[in-house]
Amino acid sequence: MLTDILTKFLRPYRRTVSLILILLLIQSIASLYLPRLNADIINNGVAKGDIGYIWRIGGWMLGASILVMAASIWLAYLSSAVSMAFGRDLRLKIFTTVGAFSARELNDFGAPSLITRNTNDVQQVQMLVFMGLTMMVAAPITGIGAAIMAVQTNAKLSLLIVVIVPLMALVILLLLRRIVPLFRTVQIQIDRINLILREQIAGIRVIRAFVQRASQEEKFAGASDDLRATNLKVMRSFSLMFPIMTVILNLSTIAVLWFGGKLIDAGSMPIGNLTAFLSYIMQILMSVLMAVMMSMMIPRAAASAERINEVLVTKTSVHDPLSPVKVEKKPGIIEFKDVEFKAPGAEHPILSGLNFSIHPGQFTAIVGSTGSGKSTVLNLIPRFIDVTHGSILIDGQNIRERSLEDLWSEIGMVPQRSLMFRGTIASNLRFGKAEASEEELWHALDIAQARDFVEALPEKLNAPVAQGGTNFSGGQRQRLAIARALVKNPQIYLLDDSFSALDFTTDSKLREALHREVGSATLVVVAQRVSSILHADQIIVFDAGVVVGIGQHHELMESCSIYKEIVLSQLSPEEAA
Repeated sequence: MLTDILTKFLRPYRRTVSLILILLLIQSIASLYLPRLNADIINNGVAKGDIGYIWRIGGWMLGASILVMAASIWLAYLSSAVSMAFGRDLRLKIFTTVGAFSARELNDFGAPSLITRNTNDVQQVQMLVFMGLTMMVAAPITGIGAAIMAVQTNAKLSLLIVVIVPLMALVILLLLRRIVPLFRTVQIQIDRINLILREQIAGIRVIRAFVQRASQEEKFAGASDDLRATNLKVMRSFSLMFPIMTVILNLSTIAVLWFGGKLIDAGSMPIGNLTAFLSYIMQILMSVLMAVMMSMMIPRAAASAERINEVLVTKTSVHDPLSPVKVEKKPGIIEFKDVEFKAPGAEHPILSGLNFSIHPGQFTAIVGSTGSGKSTVLNLIPRFIDVTHGSILIDGQNIRERSLEDLWSEIGMVPQRSLMFRGTIASNLRFGKAEASEEELWHALDIAQARDFVEALPEKLNAPVAQGGTNFSGGQRQRLAIARALVKNPQIYLLDDSFSALDFTTDSKLREALHREVGSATLVVVAQRVSSILHADQIIVFDAGVVVGIGQHHELMESCSIYKEIVLSQLSPEEAA
């Protein structure tokens, strides 16, 4: 998974990566020749008192050092640029993939997990790219080069490398076998903390109203303790690694000095070669230590890459047809033909046997008890979810044969939860029609009965809107959401319980204005409050996912006992009549 993601998202920057590799090669070669030049100064300059030789070779050493420094600076810049661009592209890809998900995929992953995958997980892989372009590539080049130079310096002394490197590799392997599974657990526990935090922020009023602050704090503390305990296990494992590596490093230095001293004493190796060999040993061991540092990052990045890949390879259950049919704007007749919808893994369908039609110029209301499938019906029309059997037609054309954007362009949706976006009132109203004039915005606000409170604001249309619209009341958000749909001026309006937070006077004025202004459009309203739909041209009654009655109010009061029961539970017999 990790390799696939790195290969795919680094491909656009392969030229820069190639330049980084060239710079690393230059840097490594220069670093490898510095100990050799130092050895030459000691053996041929200092030992013979040749000042000219010392100055000449010293000049070469200075040039090599400047080259290493310049390459390091350039490497840091290029590695940062590539890793940041990699992170940007990966986040954008996840964002666009999630944006195409239907309600089914969004529910499968969950919002907290998707947020973690697009932030924390991407950051883990991005850091690996940055460190990898410097450390991971430099470590083998320097390590292998230093080993070759060490053998050339003294073959007998190089036998120590055969003992030291496998020993360090064995320590790393044993520790990684313990650490890798823990990193996967860490990411899952971060998801859980995000979930609890989002629930507490969204439900803070409920928590306070039911005096559950202590239990929620305990719940969050438990999740935090679990994450702390897992991270401690990881850190304890790593805390063993560096002391062990330091011991091996120091013992290696002692062994080199011990056996090298004997070789110098025997006259089989100059003293300058011993200093060079020590430098090469240090470079080899530092390469191994760099590999250790990368080994700390690779397991976590691999776990993160696996989670990212799960999102990227998930195909949405709602997608455009291969050859979408282009339909010219028509009246907006909606037909349900033997429609059934069953949730994945469910034993029984949520909706079944739906056969009815909705015509333009009519006010169609959908009513029913809680859980009867009213909102699900509305979500099927714009294909937020797809039917599992049967078909839905708009103007005689199956909606599954049309492109999603073409279908959505004809629909103005007011969801059950009136979500507003951070910005201004104007930017929210123009969400469906970016070029809408101020006159159009005020006209929509007039119809939605929102003009009064917007005009009362100092900034009027430029008044700020907080995230989610939390700086407005529930009724104000509902009216702004209705105005947003009106600005779009679609052929079909779908309102999902959009009058619930309005008082009866505002409700009445809004319904009257809607009927007057959008009378030629197709208007479908899901309602819990029956007083809002008594004068509807067509009322469709749902119970347990099936249609149990279709007609006008007076007809259903006589023919549909479920509708009568719903009406009389909210109104007196005189009001119902």
